[in-house]
Amino acid sequence: MIVYRRLEDVPAQPTVLSIGNFDGVHIGHQQVLSEVVKQARMRGWRAMAMVFEPHPTRILRPESAPKLITPLTKKIALFEKCGLDSVLILPFTHDLSLRTAEEFAEEILANKIHAQQVHEGENFHFGHEARGSVSRLAELGEKLGFEVRSYPILRAHGEDVSSSNLRRLLGQGKVTRARQLLGRVFSVAAPPGPGRGIGHKFTVPTINLSRYDELIPANGVYITRTRMGAEVFDSVTNVGNRPTFGKDSFAVETHLLNFHPIEVTEEVVVEICFLKWLRPEIKWPDVERLREQIARDVHRARRFFHLERLLSGKGR
Repeated sequence: MIVYRRLEDVPAQPTVLSIGNFDGVHIGHQQVLSEVVKQARMRGWRAMAMVFEPHPTRILRPESAPKLITPLTKKIALFEKCGLDSVLILPFTHDLSLRTAEEFAEEILANKIHAQQVHEGENFHFGHEARGSVSRLAELGEKLGFEVRSYPILRAHGEDVSSSNLRRLLGQGKVTRARQLLGRVFSVAAPPGPGRGIGHKFTVPTINLSRYDELIPANGVYITRTRMGAEVFDSVTNVGNRPTFGKDSFAVETHLLNFHPIEVTEEVVVEICFLKWLRPEIKWPDVERLREQIARDVHRARRFFHLERLLSGKGR
């Protein structure tokens, strides 16, 4: 998949396109992108996604900008899995925000991208002050030579599949429900924090993430799976302020269950996959009570992974 970061770099070629923020690249996004790829393959055209960077609200309303479900690097990897030929990461600026819907459709979609089909959710808006709707885009497409296909909001497991709904579920710690809408396990990835046995080797079974500024599930304790480079560990992760130790100190702290010391590099990234909510974060009267609870958490997690492997046939 080719990644373009400037409109000027996109070569002239008939294109099937979808435009949006694609935060989460959830199953609704995947449905649309799958059709983009299908239509492009049938005609020998280019299958492309256009995504804005940064998220438009970070420019237009920074005080209310949401934390991202999928940072850009993760989003690009997910686009590639969808089978797209290319993605255009269009820099979102104040100047771009002032373009009318008509200017955006003619100058960018028709003249620069050479769009033949544009696929969008029914709630898609574009152009200055988001005045352009899907119906307006279809009208413009008739004049400019491209077709517009609109998709209703997908529902799955009794939920609307949307980025805002995913943020709500993750904000409540409902990682299992979020997984159903994402079509994959929700994860976060960052370098490890300092002071946890990391030199040339990672030598202790507990690791903190360094600062992570995008979306993290609600405070609490989760069954997780943690990847460090090529190594994958069963794990239990605490998200929160560790109140038992006095003054609040927010951390994403993971205990690796099947731990063994491993070689690490300066470029190592820790990815934590959130599988199941266990319990809320609790302030215990003393450290001994906390240790007892951690042992119970670990026992539940080991049982979870044992059952998972039995069901998958790997534990026989």
